[in-house]
Amino acid sequence: MNCYSAVRLTAGGKRGDLRRLLAASLVSRSRRWGGAQRSPSGVGQTNGAQRSRVRARDHRLPHRPSPSETNVQSRLARRRLWATEAAEATHFRPPAESNRPRRWAAVSARSPFASAPPSSFHPVVEKLSVVGTVSSAGGVPTSTPTPSSNQPPLFVALFDYDARTDEDLSFKKNELLEVLNGMQGDWWYARSKSTGKTGYIPSNYVAKEKSIDAQPWYFGKMRRIEAEKLLLMSMNEHGNFLVRDSESRENDFSLSVRDGSTVKHYRIRQMDHGGYFIARRTPFATLPELIEHYRHSADGLCVALNQPAARIENPETATFTYDDQWEVDRRQLRLLRQIGAGQFGEVWEGRWNNAAVAVKKLKPGSADAGDFLAEAQIMKRFRHKRLLQLYAVCTKDEPLLIVTELMDENLVQFLQGRGRDTSMAGLAEIGAQIAAGMSYLEEKNFIHRDLAARNILVSRNCTVKIADFGLARVIKEHEYEARLGARFPIKWTAPEAANYNRFTIKSDVWSFGILLTELVTYGRLPYPGMTNAEVLHQVEQGYRMPCPQGCPHVLYEIMLQCWHKDPERRPTFETLQWKLEDLFSQDGSDYKEAAMSY
Repeated sequence: MNCYSAVRLTAGGKRGDLRRLLAASLVSRSRRWGGAQRSPSGVGQTNGAQRSRVRARDHRLPHRPSPSETNVQSRLARRRLWATEAAEATHFRPPAESNRPRRWAAVSARSPFASAPPSSFHPVVEKLSVVGTVSSAGGVPTSTPTPSSNQPPLFVALFDYDARTDEDLSFKKNELLEVLNGMQGDWWYARSKSTGKTGYIPSNYVAKEKSIDAQPWYFGKMRRIEAEKLLLMSMNEHGNFLVRDSESRENDFSLSVRDGSTVKHYRIRQMDHGGYFIARRTPFATLPELIEHYRHSADGLCVALNQPAARIENPETATFTYDDQWEVDRRQLRLLRQIGAGQFGEVWEGRWNNAAVAVKKLKPGSADAGDFLAEAQIMKRFRHKRLLQLYAVCTKDEPLLIVTELMDENLVQFLQGRGRDTSMAGLAEIGAQIAAGMSYLEEKNFIHRDLAARNILVSRNCTVKIADFGLARVIKEHEYEARLGARFPIKWTAPEAANYNRFTIKSDVWSFGILLTELVTYGRLPYPGMTNAEVLHQVEQGYRMPCPQGCPHVLYEIMLQCWHKDPERRPTFETLQWKLEDLFSQDGSDYKEAAMSY
């Protein structure tokens, strides 16, 4: 398309209008850029209006337009109106004045306006030159605006997923999926490229093809201590690595590498122009190029990168199914075997459609049904990786049921069984996980009231989750008084709660200190040899459990802080989390620099 064609279209295709538009553009260019204008006699003269404006500018006086300028501006205003009407007639709307590009980029080289600054009708010319061609003969577009591609975006599966309902789509890791519903919400409607089947998929199980998120070594937002724990697991070897978002520097990354029995960390910095480097002498255009380089050669790192770290668990879905069912038909549930019993009911392993779940049902007479439902209402609102996730409830018939994710065992069973050989550092790390979940409750202004090892569940990968919110209540004021006759475990309960029925988040901190003794003694009951009455009396008199055998003194100091008589002087769960993480954190807080290699 040439510019003459566009102007003919814009001005309605009349030759006289074309001349007037060209003249208006030349006047506009002369006025804006201070160029010389030829008089009719051909003698170069400086425009009088231009001289007047220059003098006014030089003397800092307001410019008063001359009559000739007023006429030109009036004509230009009419031309703008014609250009706008012409654009609307052809379904092309010129951009707003504030959004107009500073440089006139899309103009034909043959156009007489190629060197001119933008005029009032140039945006129309620019728009037409981009979206379609214009016939110089008829003045109408020969094609419609180029439509956007209808090809659905392609995603790659990061994990295996087994469909939980008939509407879900099962897929395997690395399978390619086309997203069909615009990527809205936590569940997307997708089609498998390999099978052609369609269904709903959890959005956090997939990543855009060829993106950083799709790389097997990229773990996104992960704490350094979590990276160390993962890399030191038995399934990872010397040289295995991962890349995670930097905790302290926005837009930067951290490279964590297993080096024998330790983990080294390196900062990956981003340059202003978009490149990446660990050592300034060796920059790379992209992050994958950087990783590929260090997989072939250590080049100053502690070791050449081997394989990406193994992922030990799939992420939780935002809801159990895409339609987020709350009340489900109990006929969809199958109870297989009883795996536990608590204050409010029994816990069973079961199946819901195709998924393994835990089903908690109320024992007759064990508690009020309203309390049972309150537990479900609270759990439903929580979303944290250290809290047990609630899927659904059955409340229309007896017994009442709560459906949750299934875990292997509770913390007491773990400590007395397969976790018997866990190191003190590993025990402290479990304590940090629990503190992280309690910090979330603290932030949400909730209390647990029954925090103990029996209510902490452990997965096969030794990650833990806080369960049994049967006594939890939202704090609408700073604190509240418990109902008369309510039951609570004496040996885990803070003295102000046990003696005066007053609970705050600080009473949970006391209970957490008792839980730490369960950890370091591998599941032993607290206050061994003492009755509940003796515990109440002795604690009120200032008695505190002595340091357990084999417990580091620094860890015992944390316990004593949790048991401070003044609740306000007990630490927050956020403080407890970082104290436990730092207690046995490797290599201090420093990151390594790539050594010079020759």
